[in-house]
Amino acid sequence: MIEPENSPETDESQFENISERNVQNVRAEAVRMHQASAESIAAEDVTMHQSAAAAVKATRVSTHQSALAAVESVEVLADQTFVGMLQAEGVSLSGYAGIVTAGNADIRNAMAAVVVGTDLRISDSRAVLLIGRNVQGNVTTLMDTRSALISGLVAGLFSGIMLLLGRALFRRK
Repeated sequence: MIEPENSPETDESQFENISERNVQNVRAEAVRMHQASAESIAAEDVTMHQSAAAAVKATRVSTHQSALAAVESVEVLADQTFVGMLQAEGVSLSGYAGIVTAGNADIRNAMAAVVVGTDLRISDSRAVLLIGRNVQGNVTTLMDTRSALISGLVAGLFSGIMLLLGRALFRRK
């Protein structure tokens, strides 16, 4: 239930319908948001349209043209959405993502920094780092597993050399 305008926090209820408002914490069985924002959402079912949330913890999340900082869920459907960090068992994503970890992921027309999953179906998407057991589809990666290993080795070698040079040059006498 949404309290009066001066209190941006909500109590737990069956259903929350939030439209064109900013709230802090939402706890409910089902949350529907339209052109609204929330600091944190804890619910069984979350549906967002042109909305934003900092932290979402739910069983099912469905978004369209929204922005989410961190999502922890069982099932996520994100259409034309920006997600900072997404952790779910099943993911269907189009839009932009920072880090995606999923058991099964269907990623289409998306750009992601890191994608980690067991079964990944990807079409017309780009990723910086892609790690998956079964990967199907058309994806452009900047860094695959082999490239990540080589980059890590080179970065470690370079850091070690710089550390040794620093000790040699700035050693006290």
